[in-house]
Amino acid sequence: MPQPAADAEAGTIGVGFLGAGPVTQAIHLPSLARLGGTFHVAHVMDVDAAVASAVAARVGATPSASMEALLDDPAVDVVAICSPHQFHAPQVIAACRAGKKAVLCEKPFAVSAEEAAEIAAVSAQTGVPIIVGAMHTFDPGWLAAEEAAGSLLQDAHTLRSSIVLPPNARFEDFATEVIARPAPAEQDLEDPAVVAAVLEGGILGLAIHDLPLVRRFVPDFSDLEVLRAEAVRPFGYVVLVRAGGRTVELTAQMSSAAPAAWKPDWTFEAIGPDSALKVTFTPSYVQAGSAVAALTAGGRTAVAGPFDHNGYEGEWRRIAGIVAGTERAPAASDLIDDLRFALAIVDGARAHVLEAAA
Repeated sequence: MPQPAADAEAGTIGVGFLGAGPVTQAIHLPSLARLGGTFHVAHVMDVDAAVASAVAARVGATPSASMEALLDDPAVDVVAICSPHQFHAPQVIAACRAGKKAVLCEKPFAVSAEEAAEIAAVSAQTGVPIIVGAMHTFDPGWLAAEEAAGSLLQDAHTLRSSIVLPPNARFEDFATEVIARPAPAEQDLEDPAVVAAVLEGGILGLAIHDLPLVRRFVPDFSDLEVLRAEAVRPFGYVVLVRAGGRTVELTAQMSSAAPAAWKPDWTFEAIGPDSALKVTFTPSYVQAGSAVAALTAGGRTAVAGPFDHNGYEGEWRRIAGIVAGTERAPAASDLIDDLRFALAIVDGARAHVLEAAA
């Protein structure tokens, strides 16, 4: 006989979602379904009560249109914040003050260094750990690459994040039937202010997955300078940065062209005088497989991966370990510096675009 839902959830970690959009539906719910012996979805909140109800019904969770209702729900052990960027900081702080066991916040977890510092202070005061959903940092392929990189961490002269993807909707539809997907907005790329906004969205929405990896090679970015910043049609960016004596190349292109014309690709590279690392990630929203890392040194290439799970699942595995007391949360100082690095690139890109237009 089927196991009653209450019995199936006994002893598992209850998750509450603030925001029930495509990221919740197509990324986190499938990830948690694979970890059903560890987690269950207890509560789904969205400002659109109909969306909250529809998504919650899929997983047998309580729906609401109120953050307070979710935070007051004793069945919620971990809060996952999947709302628009501008709401992240106050929601993270509220979840910490509610005394939850952990918080997973989609990137970026704040939109200013001041907000990030306030989050870190509240997390330290309440003892509630925070995970930021830059999924590549939790991918076992990247973790194997980082462990094997050796002197390349100090010697790399060029770092490259290259992304070629279809619009998110294509992979979202592979994962689930998305309820209430936001309509894309038209962008006037002749307007420098619009270009600056597109670059900000691209850096904080796409590049930010790889920027913590870049920063592993560039711990000191006090001299950061953006040398080039362009928006790419229909959506994408080309950004060239110098920081810490290293060149950082960030490129992305999202196109709805026929898939037969090109292959989705997401790679991170670190190139040094005597060795090079290439990490090939699965596209965003794809739930199968980890990254594959290839480290070339001394004329030989060592390959790590693919492993049995990806970074999305890795985030949740890390949270399970934190709740169980077997793993530690990332240091707040690292999360703040990762955000400061991303914001410094955003500011430099904006300044570059507006100066060029003046």
